[in-house]
Amino acid sequence: MSVPPSVPTGPTKGKGHKSPTNNGSPPPPSSGGTRSPPSPAGNGHVAPNGGHAVDGSGTHWVATWTSMQQQVEPGNMPPSPFSGSSVFRDATIRQTVHVSIGASRIRVQISNVFGSSPLPISAATVALTAGNRAGVNGIETNTLQALTFGGSASTTVAAGSTVYSDPVGISVKPASMLSISLFSQAGQSGSHITGHPGSRTTSWMQSGNHVNASTVSGAKTEHWYWLSAVEAWAPASDGALMILGDSITDGRGSTDNANNRWPDLLVARLQKNGHGNIGVNNQAAGGNAVLRGGLGPPLLQRYKRDALQQQGVKWVLVFEGVNDIGASGSAEQLISAFTTIVKDCKAAGLKVFGATIPPFKGNSYSSSAHEATREKVNHWILTSKTYDAVVDFSKMISQGDALGSRYNSGDGLHPSVAGYQAMADGFPLDIFK
Repeated sequence: MSVPPSVPTGPTKGKGHKSPTNNGSPPPPSSGGTRSPPSPAGNGHVAPNGGHAVDGSGTHWVATWTSMQQQVEPGNMPPSPFSGSSVFRDATIRQTVHVSIGASRIRVQISNVFGSSPLPISAATVALTAGNRAGVNGIETNTLQALTFGGSASTTVAAGSTVYSDPVGISVKPASMLSISLFSQAGQSGSHITGHPGSRTTSWMQSGNHVNASTVSGAKTEHWYWLSAVEAWAPASDGALMILGDSITDGRGSTDNANNRWPDLLVARLQKNGHGNIGVNNQAAGGNAVLRGGLGPPLLQRYKRDALQQQGVKWVLVFEGVNDIGASGSAEQLISAFTTIVKDCKAAGLKVFGATIPPFKGNSYSSSAHEATREKVNHWILTSKTYDAVVDFSKMISQGDALGSRYNSGDGLHPSVAGYQAMADGFPLDIFK
């Protein structure tokens, strides 16, 4: 997998977030009405300590699902007739997401960070998916809830910004599937829109307003658009793990609509082993690089947005670098970048984990020089004591200087589903203590 040429990265975080007037903390059980949350954690802005702000009731917002936002490339735009001079004009898009921690109260973040024009949302709803399945076009209609924005059914997200919905009451079990439907009457003008191409999950679209429909039956695609986060109103003991990565974490080689990327499989393992209070958030994208180039903003430009500035974050895992090595980036450059990221995360009071880079023998990246760089970077990750803990993914799925045969998806670089399962099974759960 060669690194693509550099693409416009856009802002590294949303600027000028639009803050709904009623989207913060729920009222105490003994009171009526709604009170404002502690500023700025609950109102669409970023808490100075990475979003980990707990109110007097001992609860806070915690990211239970995120998607690394990037500018949508021309080849990943919605299918006709949902693109053109106005994207999703008079159309509904229904998208499903796999949450990690459960809650009875959530909010949804909509992103226009890479848009060059305002994003008008005319109506939006959230519901549990039919049969708790990924990528389906149907919902459990008895769970359907309207999303509002400052008390209004509609909102306009300014270019370069994000918007939160008001909190909504819906019973969401851990590791379950949510369906989020967005309708835009006018659509978003231009060709610069925000999304995530590697959803590994089917999204459905249909002309007209169908946010309340039991099914959306038009065209479909395996991309997400405009959705950046779902947050749970959770106890202070709950916290979020933000995983910064590339296509290995984004799930290249996994099965569409099966939730068998390694972070999804880790969610299942955490739930089974008494760690249901940890939100696992996938902030990775195929082709992403640490230093420069690649798809989406390089890690050095996005780690603050995608980790430090997320809600309820307690832990950060850095698992990236293979695309830089494939482009002949040096070990010294990667080590310097990782050191900067770790320093900033620790300064924000977060625990930071490093992950070793698996081998890529048999891939176009493979060369003796690139292998030497990988080994040097991995040695530093394992021995420098820079990180609070290390996850040795390379050891888990390697056989010598190559991926183990049953862990190889076929290209020498990306793990198979069995490889992703081995990574989730081998993840050291004691590092969360």
